[in-house]
Formats: sequence, C-alpha cells, structure tokens
Amino acid sequence: MGETHKPDTQSNTDKTVISVDAMGGDSGVAAIIGGMAKFASKNPDVRFIVNGDAAQISKCLKRRPALAAQCEINATEQVISMDEKPSTALRGGKKSSMWATIDAVKTGAAKAAVSCGNTGALMAMSVVRLRKAPGVDRPAIAILWPSANPQKHNIMLDVGADIKADAHDLLKYAIMGASYARNGMNLACPRVGLLNVGTEEFKGRPELHEAAKLIDTVARTSDFEYVGYVEGSDIPSNRVDVIVTDGFTGNVALKTGEGTAKHVSNLLKRAFSHTPLSRIGALFAMTSLRRLSKRIDPRRVNGGVFLGLNGIVVKSHGGADATGVAAAIKLAHQLAQNDFSEKLTARVASGLAASKDALSTNNEA
Repeated sequence: MGETHKPDTQSNTDKTVISVDAMGGDSGVAAIIGGMAKFASKNPDVRFIVNGDAAQISKCLKRRPALAAQCEINATEQVISMDEKPSTALRGGKKSSMWATIDAVKTGAAKAAVSCGNTGALMAMSVVRLRKAPGVDRPAIAILWPSANPQKHNIMLDVGADIKADAHDLLKYAIMGASYARNGMNLACPRVGLLNVGTEEFKGRPELHEAAKLIDTVARTSDFEYVGYVEGSDIPSNRVDVIVTDGFTGNVALKTGEGTAKHVSNLLKRAFSHTPLSRIGALFAMTSLRRLSKRIDPRRVNGGVFLGLNGIVVKSHGGADATGVAAAIKLAHQLAQNDFSEKLTARVASGLAASKDALSTNNEA
C-alpha cells in the first residue's frame, strides 16, 4: 500500500483502523485531512488508511506530523465524480480512491470506511465488494435527526438507498434501525415507528399495513418496542427513537428538513441584524444562540450509515468541512469499536426467524 507512516508509541494491533476516501468531498483533500486531525487529536487509539492522490495527501500530512504518524497512505489513480452514474463507476472505478476505501474493509485491513463521495456509487461499490448481509434484500441508509429525546437524536431509515421497499424490507429496516439505536445510542429498548400519512390504522398503503403487522409481531419477542404509525411531525419528537420508511419518502423528508433548518437559521441572522437594538439584543443572547447553533448544526451529526452490509460504511455529506468529516469518522469509530456489523447481522437473522415463526403460527391458527 504505497507510502506508510508507523505510529511511534502504540502498535497497530492496539488501534481501531478507519479507511478514509480522501478524494470524495467537494471541499478537497485538506478538509478530509482536517477532519481526521480533529478526531485523532482526541482519540489516540485510531489509525487511518488514507486512500487517494499520494502527493496531495502527503502535502497535507506534512503540516500535521502527529496525524501523519497515525496514517498509512494508499495511492490510487482514479476519482469518482459526484455526477458519475453508479453503473459507470462500478464498471470502471476499481482503481479509484472510493473502491480502495471499501476494499480495506473487505480485506480486514480496516474496521470501517468513510467517504464524502457520490452516494449512489458508494452504495453500489459497497454492495458489490462487501455483499449484503444474510436475509437483507435492500440495504438502507440511516441518518441521525435532531430530536427532543434525551439522546438528542432520532434515527431515520431509509433516506435514499432504494426508493422502493415492500413490507418485508420495512421489517428489516426496523430490525436494523433498532440495532443501530442500541449500539450507536446505547438504548436498551428503542422505540420504533412506521412513517405514515396518519396514525390511524386504516391510513396508508397496503404494504404499510402489512409491514405494521410484521414489525409488531417481531417486536413482541425482541428488545425493541413498536409504537405504531408516526407522522412527519413526529420525526424530531420524543415519541419515537427509530423512524422507518422507504428511501423515496425518507430522502424527501431529509432534504426538506435540511432546507428548513437553513432557512430558519438565515431568518434568525436577519432578525438579529435588522436594527441597532436587535444587534444589541443579539450580544446579550450570544451564549444561547451559540448553544442553539451547535444543537442544530448538521455538521455535528454528519454521517449516514449503510445498513445491511457485511461491513461498516459511513457516507459523509459531500460538502462536509473538517467538522463534518470528524463527525462522520467519530460515528464510524464508535460503531467499529462495538462490532456493529456482526451484531446487526445476528439481529437481522434472529428477527427474520421470529417473523417466520409468528407467521407460521398465525397461518396454522
């Protein structure tokens, strides 16, 4: 693997290794390296495999000798562009930084992969290289959504991996989302809700009604609680911990939420700068405004997890800065230390077995 820097004080076997795509972000290699440095400064147990243009990566690392000692550079020839079709990337991208990033997880060189690159290409490569976990037909992208819960965030999936999902897919999303909540948020018994146009039992599409029955049945013998249908207004609420939906609906909700948060932030800035008196008021409210800014800052919860694969892959926002990249690496590191991929696979298998037993019992009755 190209140029290598060895840690000075701790052996590689003691460290959690994260494979990073240095070429995927809109903000360039410097932002990726900056995010790695932010995380590594507080986590000396981490080591990085940095995939991409060796000259650019080395130039950034020269200014950060402490980080360089924790990195191994894997030189690659190609970069997958943001507008490249997943099928095209899959056919011709085996020499890319994105492919190499995922490959490190496949070979066992790294415990998790992080990329800011093309979502469709990253998912396609991850499925081909890591393969889907047993029983999973459609992997899902799970994101963290700011909420009124004590953990401060809810989990929503799918938000764009696949726009279609039948009842059994939604059941698997519920099982995977609950496993994520247990391992990522330390929730012993997460509450799972199914996103619908209303909470009444008769509302929604037939596949939602079927999914509701399946999830409810599995929840009775699993360590998660099914709270029933939830609406869009419940996504940031404290009524639920995991929101399950199809990729089309989830992606629309995600983009709507991001746009609304940005709009509200701009309105607040205008309001506090409108008059001299309002600017004085902003000075008195500075501490509270900073706290609010951190609370709703999407960079601090950056990172969508690809669920349903034989390995951990975290998709960072394409426009992420160093703070956003650090957040994505933090998430990948946490899941890697908890052996999340193995636990999720076991949960899916036990959940599917429970659903088959329940359906068999119901049919016999």
